[in-house]
Amino acid sequence: MALTDAQANAEILHGTVPATVILAGTVTRGDALGYSSGWKRALATTGSVIQARCVAAEDGVATQRIKVYFGDCILGGTRFSACVAGAAVYAAEGTGNLNGQYTETIPSTTGDAKTQIGESLDTTTILVFPYRNTQVVAT
Repeated sequence: MALTDAQANAEILHGTVPATVILAGTVTRGDALGYSSGWKRALATTGSVIQARCVAAEDGVATQRIKVYFGDCILGGTRFSACVAGAAVYAAEGTGNLNGQYTETIPSTTGDAKTQIGESLDTTTILVFPYRNTQVVAT
């Protein structure tokens, strides 16, 4: 089995580095978010890659300001099932309906975002560390 993401009913068990952002689209609590002409749901698909940078702490719609977590975030609840403890977690690839979702399957198309953004902790809980996508340049 592999992680199944229902994209609803996420429970945020722990979150670090809270901030607020203004949305450029509709999001659901627990979604992986990135920035592309505004804050919106992440997607690994080539041609429309939106790298995961934070996790939505609440539901929201375009132009709304919501709380997000840029640091480690532990997500559970009934959003996830069939996770494999210790498996790497990635932003999902595919069409727009998968935006913001998580998968344990590494994106396979050339040009997809293949950065690991988390790890499954048990069958229903994942740890997301989106800040690892951010490159820090020494000055």
